[in-house]
Amino acid sequence: MISLYLPERTWLHGLPAGGKLLALALLSLAAGPFDSLPVMAGLLAVTLALYVALGRAALRQVALVRPMWPIFAILLAFHAWNGDIVFGLAVLARLLAMVLLANAVTMTTRMDDMMDAVEPILSPLRLVGVSPRAVALAVAMMIRFVPLLFALWEALGESYRARAGRRGGWRLLAPFCIQTLRLSHHTAEALAARGGAPGGTRR
Repeated sequence: MISLYLPERTWLHGLPAGGKLLALALLSLAAGPFDSLPVMAGLLAVTLALYVALGRAALRQVALVRPMWPIFAILLAFHAWNGDIVFGLAVLARLLAMVLLANAVTMTTRMDDMMDAVEPILSPLRLVGVSPRAVALAVAMMIRFVPLLFALWEALGESYRARAGRRGGWRLLAPFCIQTLRLSHHTAEALAARGGAPGGTRR
């Protein structure tokens, strides 16, 4: 989880976590209604330019989307079968851009900063006896785990390819589920060792 955080300081690290999360949410909403391939291709190009501006370490993380290519291929084949390949390409460009933008936020934002940004939004939960800090931790961990799971799938795929000389495909599902369960178990143990999920008051 922490390994995907870029240790090299970039200009995006300096922006407030709340601002980055809000910009990501607004951009997702704004991009949703557009079906134009040139517009979505432009969004993808701007996203890739953002990664270039963040440096080589960030650019290497573009490879995290490789496990999604089978999903992209299925979506594109579906739209091609419906006779609307251009619309399919626009959908794929939008999906790829939003995944990369979400990853850019997670790799330049510390977990504590994410929690601090999300916690005020969840403050009404105190009225029903739920700790906003605990829920903020769950949300931040969910956001952080998404690129980590992509990296885990990629690592399993590379390992299988090195042993068998071909792509793993569906054969990776069982080890992926096992590794995911182990990861969640280790994370739970780490949280328990530090006193569990944070309560309503920060220490």
